[in-house]
Amino acid sequence: MIRLFVPHDLAAGAELALDPGQSRYLAAVMRQVAGDEVLLFNGRDGEWRARITVVGKRAVGVRAELLERPQRVGPDLDLLIALVKRGRLETIVEKAAELGARRVRLVTTERTNADRARVERLTAIGTEAAEQTGRLDVPEVLEPVKLEKLIAGWESGRRLLFCDEAGDAKPVQAALADQATGPWGVLIGPEGGFSPKERDMLRALPFATAATLGPRILRADTAAISALTLWQAALGDWGPTLAS
Repeated sequence: MIRLFVPHDLAAGAELALDPGQSRYLAAVMRQVAGDEVLLFNGRDGEWRARITVVGKRAVGVRAELLERPQRVGPDLDLLIALVKRGRLETIVEKAAELGARRVRLVTTERTNADRARVERLTAIGTEAAEQTGRLDVPEVLEPVKLEKLIAGWESGRRLLFCDEAGDAKPVQAALADQATGPWGVLIGPEGGFSPKERDMLRALPFATAATLGPRILRADTAAISALTLWQAALGDWGPTLAS
């Protein structure tokens, strides 16, 4: 069944008009008609089965009818990714949504090879991935900030998995073996890697855990997918204890 993310409050009997893009998708692409059913979620009220009530020229109207799944959130996991070229960055955001990251924080570093990002476009990509994968929320994509500023404002109690490919770090599985669940971030550097200054700064952080992703040099998109997957298997909702 088609799933759509909406900003509206959802409850039994709630009537709402879908935005123009969603309306065109349902009416023109999927050929939906009044009486057909869709699933709606907003990241707050769970997933609702809704019935299309009207297919108009300007908007499709729907009515929420039945709660299919109560709201549930996955692990409190941030992906921190240094800016890379647009195509690879879009892939990273899409896969981060599929793999359960709650937020994507864009970072600039000394060796970053891109200087801008279309956050609105990336948010739309994350939303579409959330709709397709069945998650009940949409990952937040935050504007780029400098690495030093991000670390200076780091949230108390959040651990950081620092993917360090330039030193003697342990493999991810070993590095996470004795770690606790809870809020985490996964940091992936730019294609050129972190500078020695940045690496020393990260290594000195008391909340950071350095780890290597293996014997081969990975591109940023592959590294992000690999690190998120391994973290989920070790501490997230792929492991023996489901995150709540």
